[in-house]
Amino acid sequence: MFGGATSSGEMYHDGSRELQDRFDSRRIADRLEQITVHDTFTADDREFIGRCSMFFLATADRDGWPECSYKGGQPGFVQVLDDHTLAFPSYDGNGMFRSLGNVLVNPRVGVLFIDFERPNRMRINGVASLHDDAELLAAFEGAQLVVRIRADRIFPNCPRYIHKLAMVEHSVFSPRPGHVPPVPDWKQMDIFRDYLPGTPQTSTP
Repeated sequence: MFGGATSSGEMYHDGSRELQDRFDSRRIADRLEQITVHDTFTADDREFIGRCSMFFLATADRDGWPECSYKGGQPGFVQVLDDHTLAFPSYDGNGMFRSLGNVLVNPRVGVLFIDFERPNRMRINGVASLHDDAELLAAFEGAQLVVRIRADRIFPNCPRYIHKLAMVEHSVFSPRPGHVPPVPDWKQMDIFRDYLPGTPQTSTP
């Protein structure tokens, strides 16, 4: 395992409260926290996450500079491991490791799941850690690492501004049993090909 931290603090900080008071939304904000925010995955949460084929991951470095990345795969590529923990695979990418690098220095993360076909969304805030043990990797086809997130807050969001979209097809690059994803075009370009992992080291021009 790599990384780890304690849970985050209060739901609302001074900035949130200042704007809530300006727009008279403190009462509804507190009510929403009371009614919708939870730290244990419900059966409905598990069903929703299980059908999602994408989500957005928000991280920040040790100085607080944010990063937001898209994560996609086949439905079910994110798994709820227990009442408080979910996990997802880190697939082959561009090798920058900006999001997962952030996790190593600042493991507090935010996750946003959106269902565009049946407009709905869910936010999860928690603490992430990276894992490379063989048993966990084997549970996620195509994973280089597995990211576990222990949820501090799970809460739905109003779907009214979500545009309804239809799934045309899942990415051919998404790992799944019995499928070998093709090599992406950019990895075959002359300007990058000699710098990929596993190739002989070259001097930078």
